[in-house]
Amino acid sequence: MDIFNALLQGFSQAITVSNLLWCLVGCALGTAVGVLPGIGPAVAVAMLLPITGKVEVTASMIFFAGIYYGAMYGGSTTSILLNTPGETASMVTALEGNKMAKSGRAGAALATAAIGSFVAGTIATIVVTLFAPSVAEFAVKLGPPEYFMLMLLAFTTVSAVLGQSTLRGMASLFIGLAIGCVGLDQISGQGRYVGNIPELLDGIEIVLVAVGLFAVAEVLYAVLYEGRVVESQNKLSRVHMSARDWKRSVPAWLRGTAIGTPFGCIPAGGTEIPTFLSYATEKKLAKDPADRAEFGTKGAIEGVAGPEAANNATVTAALIPLLTLGIPTSNTTAILLGAFQNYGIQPGPQLFTTSAALVWALIASLYIGNLMLLVLNLPLVGLWVKLLKIPKPQLYAGILIFSTVGAYGMRQSAFDLFLLFGIGLLGVVMRRYAFPTAPVVVGMILGPLAEAQLRNAVSIGEGSAMVFLQRPMSLALLVVVLAVLVLPRVVQWMGRRKAA
Repeated sequence: MDIFNALLQGFSQAITVSNLLWCLVGCALGTAVGVLPGIGPAVAVAMLLPITGKVEVTASMIFFAGIYYGAMYGGSTTSILLNTPGETASMVTALEGNKMAKSGRAGAALATAAIGSFVAGTIATIVVTLFAPSVAEFAVKLGPPEYFMLMLLAFTTVSAVLGQSTLRGMASLFIGLAIGCVGLDQISGQGRYVGNIPELLDGIEIVLVAVGLFAVAEVLYAVLYEGRVVESQNKLSRVHMSARDWKRSVPAWLRGTAIGTPFGCIPAGGTEIPTFLSYATEKKLAKDPADRAEFGTKGAIEGVAGPEAANNATVTAALIPLLTLGIPTSNTTAILLGAFQNYGIQPGPQLFTTSAALVWALIASLYIGNLMLLVLNLPLVGLWVKLLKIPKPQLYAGILIFSTVGAYGMRQSAFDLFLLFGIGLLGVVMRRYAFPTAPVVVGMILGPLAEAQLRNAVSIGEGSAMVFLQRPMSLALLVVVLAVLVLPRVVQWMGRRKAA
């Protein structure tokens, strides 16, 4: 009953005219950006992060939640019509969705993606509403050793799961940890790695790193390596679903939601695993020979419905570890964590007590945003498709200008601009050699917090590292960390040995 009352209070805040307007603008912008090829939600949030610095905190968070949801919705449009996924989450949608479009069923594919996203997003938001407070209550009981191990788990999972290799993921993580060390030491007050540059005494802004690594690097990479790409667009049919499409889609939506929600709740990073798992499940469960024959040929509607539901369930449930533990599990949630910190708010166990009004208004806005996106997506698909006709040079030039003005506007410092483009070049090199960028942001944000918790834990243990082994929860988390690092290698070794 307490949760229900808190949610009602959240709705009373979220449905003010200004907050509804921010939610609508966020949803529309997020969908528009998600529709554009190659630009995902992380780039959208990073690009728009600087402009809300003067906006009231609740409105700002509602705005970012709208972008977060909208970009995930919009990514399906470009995948289905152009076979160009903007995010890894949309890769699986492109497999069957583009084949459906080529078979003249683009409208049915877009409809099942939009409705499936709404169903999965709503169910996952209910899960967030019911379970986030309980997770927060449990997390309050954890001490510094447990928190350090939780952050170590976040470091290892995000670094090991994202990217092509664990080694590259770890290298990215250490780059982020190094950036996080720049500035004044938390205890001694001495400058670290500042090189007599006064602007670095306050540390490097998370906004600069996010905008540089995602938005600026995206533009520079496109200019340097992608060149002119000729894109073929499929003709859009009427956005509707037949009775047979509904019969095939509804079970796929529910299965996709059931697969995606647990993956969002655990700090395992990314939507790739649940979307591919959902696709494999739908392919396996297709009993009708005619339905099974559509996979990989004409395009099976279940292959769009299931992965899209899994994707949206995952990104919604990812708010549980972000809000309750302060642990981001993807690029976009890492940048959202930076948005919270911009307002001096640290997501974690205390958030539900210190900023309860903000959290419940944010959760309430997820319900509202989900409904807004369904209303926006189905009738306005034709408008979103027209955005695909924006020429790439003008599109990328606009992103670069927007990013530069936003970064300069924070402190009116020319040094920040040099730093922004330096980080952008680093992002290009990382992308060129397949280094994941999410661990950089995670390392930069959680690094200083992990350092503080490590110092506190060692103080509790009177200088002994045995404190991490003496506490059951801390020891259990240490075992999980080792399992994440060791088990995949053991499985690979056994597979190779069996093959040999």
